Amino acid sequence: MVSLRNKVCIVTGSSRGIGKGIAAALAREGARIVVNYHSDERAAKATADEIINQYGVEAEVRKADVSREEDVARMIQSTEEKFGGVDILINNAGVHDDKVTWKMDSTVWESVVATNLTGAFRCMKHAIPLMRRKGWGRIVNISSIAGQVGLFGAGNYSASKAGIFGLTKSVAREVADRNITVNCLALGYFDVGMNARLTEDVRRAALQRIPIGRFGRLDEVTGPLVFLCTDQASYITGQVIHVNGGYMM
Repeated sequence: MVSLRNKVCIVTGSSRGIGKGIAAALAREGARIVVNYHSDERAAKATADEIINQYGVEAEVRKADVSREEDVARMIQSTEEKFGGVDILINNAGVHDDKVTWKMDSTVWESVVATNLTGAFRCMKHAIPLMRRKGWGRIVNISSIAGQVGLFGAGNYSASKAGIFGLTKSVAREVADRNITVNCLALGYFDVGMNARLTEDVRRAALQRIPIGRFGRLDEVTGPLVFLCTDQASYITGQVIHVNGGYMM
């Protein structure tokens, strides 16, 4: 039986989309949730209220731009003060700003990498000491098939998501002796989240490459993610798990 009762979980970028679904799925298993957002406070509060009303667990809202060290440090500190620590960290926050390489301004490159890759590093940097103190922790980093195949006009996004693979494996080695696991879900094409930005032509082309023949559902993300956060998954670490309907095998 899966149970995360009273585990303290931070889900970055969880005011909407896949992050919101992840937060709800963890709450369904009894976890206490920190809903992180950068700009949409109303959506974040609505997500927290839904979690409280539907699952009867505690849910707090924390504003933090994960690309900023001081924001992350403040979010982790306030979570410790409220809940006594952090048990589960889901690095889901991500942005995109697409342009072909020769037309991409350096600031555009840096802002995407700062959120998607450096943001995950900063959240782990500040959360891991609390997990080490407890001798238990679960970290799941959300990456993308873009890090495996590259996307036209999205070199910054693809590079940031590829970097998550190496970061996951390195940190997993560093913390394994404290019963902390670090894994990564590399997501393909789903009906929620950033895929909404894709043109119809791109969606049709993607579908032709998916052997299962459809885009993924939210529960097909949250199912494996919740499992990775449990004691039953304590012997799984440093893994990149491809959730893409067979797009890449």
